[in-house]
Amino acid sequence: MSLTLAEVEHIARLAHLELTEEEKNRFREQLSAILEYAARLQEVDTRSISPTAWTFNAQAPLREDVPAQGLSTAEVLSNAPQVQNDQFRVPPVLEG
Repeated sequence: MSLTLAEVEHIARLAHLELTEEEKNRFREQLSAILEYAARLQEVDTRSISPTAWTFNAQAPLREDVPAQGLSTAEVLSNAPQVQNDQFRVPPVLEG
């Protein structure tokens, strides 16, 4: 499928693009090539291929969601450079 220059100009108007004559011709060629390639893909017989969301057989490593005891406040704060009222003390981000 080959696009006409008028179709490229219409697409450019829809996208609010101002194109030079050189750009219009270049994009006409590039967009036509993309559409021709997409048309070729339509010819591929995919009836025996099941739909998939992944291009390879990878699965996210998952573990059982088992409740466990977390760290105590003292353990969490044990390596903090500064602590105040059982919380991390950090330098002020905003002056004011």
